Amino acid sequence: MKIAVIGTGYVGLVSGTCLAETGNDVLCIDIDENKVKRMQQGEVPIYEPHLDVLFERNIKAKRLKFSTSLEEGLEHGDIIFLALPTPEDEDGSADLKYILGVADKIGILIKDYKVIVDKSTVPVGTSDKVKAAIAKHATVDFDVVSNPEFLREGFAVDDFLKPERIVVGASSERAIALMEKLYKPYVRSGNPILIMDEKSAELTKYASNAFLAAKITFMNEIANFCEKVGADVDKVRIGMGTDSRIGKRFLFPGIGYGGSCFPKDVKALHKSGQDHNYDFKILDSVLTVNKQQKVVLIPKIENYFKGDLKGKNIAIWGLAFKPETDDIREAPALDVIHSLLNLGCHIKAFDPEAMDNVKRKLGDKIEYANGMYDALAEADALVICTEWSIFRTPNFERIKSNLKGHVIFDGRNLYDVKDVENENITYISIGR
Repeated sequence: MKIAVIGTGYVGLVSGTCLAETGNDVLCIDIDENKVKRMQQGEVPIYEPHLDVLFERNIKAKRLKFSTSLEEGLEHGDIIFLALPTPEDEDGSADLKYILGVADKIGILIKDYKVIVDKSTVPVGTSDKVKAAIAKHATVDFDVVSNPEFLREGFAVDDFLKPERIVVGASSERAIALMEKLYKPYVRSGNPILIMDEKSAELTKYASNAFLAAKITFMNEIANFCEKVGADVDKVRIGMGTDSRIGKRFLFPGIGYGGSCFPKDVKALHKSGQDHNYDFKILDSVLTVNKQQKVVLIPKIENYFKGDLKGKNIAIWGLAFKPETDDIREAPALDVIHSLLNLGCHIKAFDPEAMDNVKRKLGDKIEYANGMYDALAEADALVICTEWSIFRTPNFERIKSNLKGHVIFDGRNLYDVKDVENENITYISIGR
């Protein structure tokens, strides 16, 4: 099938590449000329495991191409994916200016029937707005479909190629038939393509992310309470997770959630509730608790150093909001860094992938290490903010030889408490 993907951010690039991987002829459109040139030369502009292999393979096979021309994209594709940014507005709502701006141009340029697919995460009712924007100018038939993505950063390629489910919101049988044909190769193992109305599809994405954010937040509250009463959150987590009604996933406590999806989607759903005179009380709590949780280590650090942090050297492991990505959007590590800088600390940080992005944001406000142990040199404490695999089985003797102050503040509960304490290192984690 001939596909055009408008926007080559995280969702657009992964989607376009994976669609090409199953034999489709894909043209990706972006207004950034420099970015398009780099992609045409085989450069992947984001870090995502396994994406580079598929990217290179499909460019060589000429199934994956790039252009800056929206008109060319519309001429090429029978199905047009809109994978455009929906940034958070000042009031927490999703800003639809990019999607509606492109929809308006599509209405002018469209020459024959197309299926326009909202791939971006958008508020309920966006498909109606996209239809209206295109219909203002269009003189041919078209359909608008809501097809939210469920891609986890770090696992996005597998999530696209082997989805647990595909959600298609559409009211046109013609559009539904095309979408089922497109996605059939991805669900050969029997996972469902769920056909529903557009508004339900739009809400499914927000509801899913908000529920997972609430699950994480609840576990963080339990962890904080464990510290008050002397319980061990790891034992509580295991006891809860073996209940099939609850499940084992998203029960790991820590310093809060971040990234491009959970924070933005929870705020956008909360704002949608306000717009429709509905008070999401649970989301009120999720937003408040997560904001507090991001800096839950700071009082622990202040208490350990008896309030005297001015001039202390702090090593930080992990800057990305989660492992296997270079994404620092809403990353808890940034909240920790800002708090420590305000307390007069000097910071030296290491992350396998995200340091360049932090440098663009923070510049020389912190120091950047060449390796995980290099970050420890002359440090008074180590703070762990991201659970990268390379941090899970460190050489504790090497940590002690590099770290001036033998104390670890672990925001991700990577280690067994007794194991670390047996190394004569003070170990302060979450809920244990």
